Parts: sequence; structure tokens; C-alpha cells
Amino acid sequence: MKKIILHVDMDAFFASVEQVDNKSLRGKPVIVGGVSERGVVSTCSYEARKYGVSSAMPAFIARQKCPTGIFLPVRHNRYKEVSEKIFKIFREVTPLIEPLSIDEAYLDLSESTFKTGEEAAKYIKTRVYRELGLTLSIGISYNKFLAKLASDWNKPNGIKIIDENMLPDILFPLPIRRIHGLGKKACEKLNNMGIFKVEDLYKMDKEFFIKYLGKYGIEIYERIRGIDKREVKVSRDRKSVGKEKTLKSNTNNIDELKEYLIEFAKKINEILDKTDKSGRTITLKYKTGEFQNHTRSKTLSKYIKSFEDIYEVGCELLEETPIEEEIRLIGLSISSFREEKEVQLKLF
Repeated sequence: MKKIILHVDMDAFFASVEQVDNKSLRGKPVIVGGVSERGVVSTCSYEARKYGVSSAMPAFIARQKCPTGIFLPVRHNRYKEVSEKIFKIFREVTPLIEPLSIDEAYLDLSESTFKTGEEAAKYIKTRVYRELGLTLSIGISYNKFLAKLASDWNKPNGIKIIDENMLPDILFPLPIRRIHGLGKKACEKLNNMGIFKVEDLYKMDKEFFIKYLGKYGIEIYERIRGIDKREVKVSRDRKSVGKEKTLKSNTNNIDELKEYLIEFAKKINEILDKTDKSGRTITLKYKTGEFQNHTRSKTLSKYIKSFEDIYEVGCELLEETPIEEEIRLIGLSISSFREEKEVQLKLF
């Protein structure tokens, strides 16, 4: 029997919460984040999207596109509070939940009392709207790839089912960028070969995928044929902990940048202490004034978690990086975790 997988995605989550909390904002172009000129948009309402505003867009561009936009600061604690209530409703539907973010998740109905995906989807949508005043979009299929594709199909506030008998025809008209696993560079490479739609890609043999798409080629080959072997993972470990900041003014002054690293290292250490984790890969991230992203990483032979150690490695990476252009954003993160509790158990 085929599994029933739901992909649930809140509609313009941060902006929608703001519109629910403040009724005067309803029907208006609300833009969350980017309050300062050098800020970045976190998300925006559908009214703002009509002007071409989108997530991760620099604030000054968003203001140019949408002069009447209402810019609001991000309220993480409020969004987290609402998210917890939504996920509580998910848990009434099934225990098999894979959170992807604060406003997105996969649900596997294998252990659910709901017999159909549509029945479960309508229950979730009704409860969330009645109790929180928010809408969401849900995709239903027999694997994660198709469920995610379905949830994007008729946003906002939609339900879409993709059955096996709809394939591959339903995929053929789609641009290849809609295929999970195909990044920007891979799409550009394929476009240069005259491959723009899934139908174009579907005609290629398996060897083509291996030759031009590398180790993930077979997964892409299977995916456009409706095959996705990924399971819904109930517990998703946090892969990294980091902090970043858009600077008030561009700079390449090393001493000034180190001040931000001190702040980041302290906050990262606090999170690691709370979660009993340590890591051994430190990554420095920065964005130039021309919006070019760069990263530099260092993997240590030992695990670290203290503020001093994280800061020291961050400084080493900064000093080793030839930052010739002034930068507008800097960040620091740690990954490759080991949980302290696991290590203690192994000692006995």
C-alpha cells in the first residue's frame, strides 16, 4: 500500500501572524524584516508580493518596488508561540512529523486515524483557521518530492493531490528548477544544453544524469519518474548553530569585524550549553557590498563549545581571508556536532 505524505506550508507565515494580531494590516502590503535600510526581507504578505517583493530581498529594493509597504520588525518569540500551537494540531493527526522550519513540515499518515490525505488536510486547515485565523497550503502524495511540489501548486490556502496515475504528464510542463535537488548551477548547465522543462529532461537516458549531474544524478532521474525514497524523519537534528548580522555600514576593518565575532561566539556557546552539544567545524560567512556570498570553514581535530575556542577559530578564519571588498554582512556558525550525553554513556 502506498504511503500518504502531506507537505504543510503556512502561507506568508510571519506577515500573516502580524495581520491576525493587528486587523488594520489586513489586505495591506506587509513586509516583515528589512526595517533598516540595510536590512533584508524575512517574508511578506501576498499583497506585497504583487509588487515583486520577495524573501531575502534587500530592504532598499523592497522599498523601491513597494513604496506603500508597511515594514515591521521580526518577532521571533511570537511566531514560535503560534508555530507550537500549529504543530500541536499536527500531532493530533499523526505522530510521524518531520519539521522543516517554524512554518513547514512533512506528515506521514501511516500511523494516523485519518483514512485519506484529503480528510487529514481539511481537518488541519479548519482547525488552524478557526483557532489561529491563519491559512496554509497542503500537498498530498505518496512521497515527499511530490507532496512538496503539490503544496506549491495553488498557494495560498490550497490543497493539491498528486496521484501516481497523473505521472509523468503532470510534471512535463514544469521548469526543471522545480525539481528538488537541481540547484541553480545545474539548471544553468542543463539550460545551456537546451533542456528547460521536465519533459526535455525525461527524454535523457540514465547515463546522461550520471555524467552531468554527478552523484545525485540517479535521484533526479528517479524523481521525475515519481520515485523518492526519502522517509519522513521524525527527529531532525539541528545541523549547525550560527549567528549573522547585516552591518550598519560596509567595512573591511578586521578589528571591527572581530567585535561581531565576539558577540556571535557568546550566543553560539549559550545554545551549545543548553543542548549539551559540541562541534568541530567552524564556518565564517560574509556578504560583500555587491551581494556576493562567501564562506570559509575549518574542521578541527577536537570538539569545541566554549566561547573562547569558537571565537579564536573564527578570528583565524577572518585573518586568513583576503577581504579586499567592504562587506555588508558577517556570520559565524559551528557544525559537525557531538552530543555530550552520548559521549558520557560510552565511557561506562
